[in-house]
Amino acid sequence: MVEERTRARRAARPAGTGAARRRTREPQLTKVRSRAGTVVAATTGMLGVSSTRRAAVLAIVVCALALTVAVPLRNYVAQQQELAAVTEQQEALAAEVDELTRESTRLSDPAVTAAEARSRLGYVAPGETPYVVQLPVDPSTEVAPDPFRDEPWYRRLWRDVSEGPA
Repeated sequence: MVEERTRARRAARPAGTGAARRRTREPQLTKVRSRAGTVVAATTGMLGVSSTRRAAVLAIVVCALALTVAVPLRNYVAQQQELAAVTEQQEALAAEVDELTRESTRLSDPAVTAAEARSRLGYVAPGETPYVVQLPVDPSTEVAPDPFRDEPWYRRLWRDVSEGPA
């Protein structure tokens, strides 16, 4: 079918027109096909940009996108960590509130309050006789003498403030 078209075109053309047309055309430079030219032609893609330039542009676009996403992502991660810390702190405070509520309920009982007053403060109910038991000092335990015993209180205070407690 292709051959028929080619024959039809040649038959429709007058015999002398092709040669005349060739003579009237300006001479063209001969194209030298080198290996470098073939490589450049093969690597030159759309819009006449080489693949190296396309890769560089792609790298720049990828870097720009990465930098655009990096800051919001960092903020998101920081906020998630802060939220976890605040949630943990809130749970600890809720546990402490529960414990203090139980302690308040326990101490609201008058019997518990009286027992605490007796043990901590040494209170005695009217009509009771208090006894204080003092245990003897263990002779094997030696008490170190205080070298600053005869020192006035204000010097001792100044020494403790300036040097720290002994």
